[in-house]
Amino acid sequence: MLEAEDIRDWRDHAVVDQTGAKIGSLEAVYFDTSTELPAFATVKVGLLNGSRLIFVPLDGATVSPKAVKVSIDKKVAKDAPAIDTDGELPASLEPAIYQHYGMTYQAGASGERRLGRR
Repeated sequence: MLEAEDIRDWRDHAVVDQTGAKIGSLEAVYFDTSTELPAFATVKVGLLNGSRLIFVPLDGATVSPKAVKVSIDKKVAKDAPAIDTDGELPASLEPAIYQHYGMTYQAGASGERRLGRR
């Protein structure tokens, strides 16, 4: 498992899939608010004017000397829900991110958000 302190040190490093294909650059880490563990990374993809941040799950991710390797295929990641590079994650998008990866989404007992950025 990736430790939260370690993964934040990798900001701007390459994020690659299991075959080594580059998905993009690590921008931020989102934590599961119920467990405080890293859950998703935002990955910057696209060119300057067309760049966006996609959400990639960190479950099963590993850190190598040159990149963060995730267990999601590049094509699946590129089709993930996205936000603008200067945008914030709206609460309404959280379920779609989980659904895209076939993961179960459940808000907090009182409707709290599931993901938080640090």
